[in-house]
Amino acid sequence: MQPQPPKIELTQTSDYRENYANSVQVRANLWDFFLMFGTISQTAPDSVTIHNFQGIYLSPQQAKALTNVLQQHIQQYESTFGEIRLEPQASATVIQ
Repeated sequence: MQPQPPKIELTQTSDYRENYANSVQVRANLWDFFLMFGTISQTAPDSVTIHNFQGIYLSPQQAKALTNVLQQHIQQYESTFGEIRLEPQASATVIQ
């Protein structure tokens, strides 16, 4: 007999917020991954500003779990709506 999985209750802290990001910068070291979220503004043809608004540290295990969950959701999205294409001009994600 397998043990029952624990009941999971989702709650939101008083400082919970939601934002839109079209830029994610990633840094990694031995102990964690750091994701910095922001929005991009193009003020001139040769000038782009990234306004970072939130940084999140993840353990390597949580970063890998996030990768798996995102991959599953991307596959479901593409099977419903079609392939997501990354165009070089529109790809504003910075990975360090």
